[in-house]
Amino acid sequence: METIGVGLIGTGYMGKCHALAWTGVRAVFGDGPVIRRAVLCEVDEELARRQADAFGFEKATADWKALIADPAVEVVSITTPNALHAPMAVAALEAGKHVWCEKPMAPALAEAERMAAAARASGKVAILGYNYIQSPAIRFIGRLIKDGAIGRLNHFRVEMDEDYLADAEAPFSWRSQASAGYGALDDFAVHPLSLITTLIGRPASVFGEMSKPYPDRADGPGRRAVETYDIATALLRMEEGGSGTIQVNRCAWGRKGRLQLQLFGAKGMIVFDQEQFNEVKVYVAEGPAEGQGFRQILMGPAHPPYEKFIVAPGHQMGFNDLKIVEAHELLNRIAGKPGLTIDFDAGLAIERTIHAIARSSREGRWVEIDEASASS
Repeated sequence: METIGVGLIGTGYMGKCHALAWTGVRAVFGDGPVIRRAVLCEVDEELARRQADAFGFEKATADWKALIADPAVEVVSITTPNALHAPMAVAALEAGKHVWCEKPMAPALAEAERMAAAARASGKVAILGYNYIQSPAIRFIGRLIKDGAIGRLNHFRVEMDEDYLADAEAPFSWRSQASAGYGALDDFAVHPLSLITTLIGRPASVFGEMSKPYPDRADGPGRRAVETYDIATALLRMEEGGSGTIQVNRCAWGRKGRLQLQLFGAKGMIVFDQEQFNEVKVYVAEGPAEGQGFRQILMGPAHPPYEKFIVAPGHQMGFNDLKIVEAHELLNRIAGKPGLTIDFDAGLAIERTIHAIARSSREGRWVEIDEASASS
């Protein structure tokens, strides 16, 4: 029976998600290779051994380069802080490994370009962890758009809000360091852009604004200046017409995992909110006005790949399930089959949009996406 060896770098929040996905993907989908959890890497040997035991990996190491060099590893999962993505991904691709790297690609656009170039040169599959596009709800919305259910799209609004940095006294962390990137823009806004790219298309030009609600945070006995922006907003003009907005906020009290998508068409609109993960609301302007209104559609076995997880409608899928779907799509790509993924080239287009928004914020003007390279 065919097997494929996996190496996992990082075992924090997203590392555990990847470990669970690799553990569950064959059981859920019933096809593909047997997953061999070969090597796990963490910052020190003791932690690596402990997490390897917990996650079911055969070997542990504190040296990510040794993990990449190990012949048992054929796919590398990268779930480290953003600044480490590029060196690890490039090294893995140059060693002939497939790569599953968490978003964003890298804080610097030049590093993201280097990652995409390495993926093209390697001929290996390299994808980014944009798991929200794997949701049965988002796939259903994609079919509605394709079938013309709400007519020609003319506008969209996407908002992503969480409150893990809402407290002004929350301690300084790597997310507030310039080495992590811009802040909410590349930490959050890449997710709305992944939905926009998948469902609608690519932006042609942007107008952006970034802001800091808190200028400093507690750091040991003192305080340290915040170097990133926890709030960002952008106007977008699309390549094929239409327009939209993105608003992201890491300091939004009460919001735990909000990712709201509103799509406005000539014949109606669609609403989805990640905090109501398994629901889609559709409004179609048909029939007498007194009978028009939103329909609430609960996800169920009729909305693939929900049926792979649960046989009954309305019983709810979750975030970790989407990582399992993403792992399956990656394995399909490795096997030469179609797969719904955002590869490094598509991811680079998202990164260019992010850097164009940042440049717009600095310069106070509309910026063409093609101008992004000059801003890194």
